[in-house]
Amino acid sequence: MNLPAGPEHSPREAHDIDADQIKVWFRFVPREGWLPQDTEGLWARRLGPDTARVDNVPFLQDGVAEGDTVRFRTDDDGLHWAVERVAASDNCTVRVLPVPSGPLGRDARAVHERLAGFGLTGEVFSKEFPLLALTVPGGADLRGVKELLVRGQDEGWWHFEVPCSTETWREA
Repeated sequence: MNLPAGPEHSPREAHDIDADQIKVWFRFVPREGWLPQDTEGLWARRLGPDTARVDNVPFLQDGVAEGDTVRFRTDDDGLHWAVERVAASDNCTVRVLPVPSGPLGRDARAVHERLAGFGLTGEVFSKEFPLLALTVPGGADLRGVKELLVRGQDEGWWHFEVPCSTETWREA
C-alpha cells in the first residue's frame, strides 16, 4: 500500500513516463459535499493506439477499477482523456474514510491493516484527508470483505462506498 502520496489533480501535470505507461484523465461532475475536483488522472498501461489498462485505483472517478481497460482520446495538448470503459477486470473499487472520533481515529494505516488480510491494495489520498482508495481483487473473499466493511461502519471505524463493483461482488 502506498501511503504517502495522494492523486494529482491538474491535467496539465500529466506526462508519459515511458512509451507504454500513460496518464488517462477522467472528467466528471463533482459531488456536492465532496472533493471539488472535476478531473482525475489514473496511470494506465497503453494496450493500443486508443486503449489502456488502468494501473491504479481511483479516488474520485466512479465506474472504473484497477485492471479495467478504457478507450481514450488524445487532445491537441497530448493529454489522454477517457471516453469509455471497454473491458471490466474482476476487480472492485472500495473507498474507506476513517471516522476521526472512532476507535481507529484518522489512521489510514490502521484501516488498511484491518483489510490487508483480504489482499486489498491501494493508496491514501493524503495525511490531512485519510481517504483510502482500495482495489478488491476478484479472487478475494468478497463476502468477508463486505462483512468487515459493514461491521466497521456499524462500529464507527469508518464510512465506505463501493463506486465500482462486479456481479460477483453484488452476489457475495
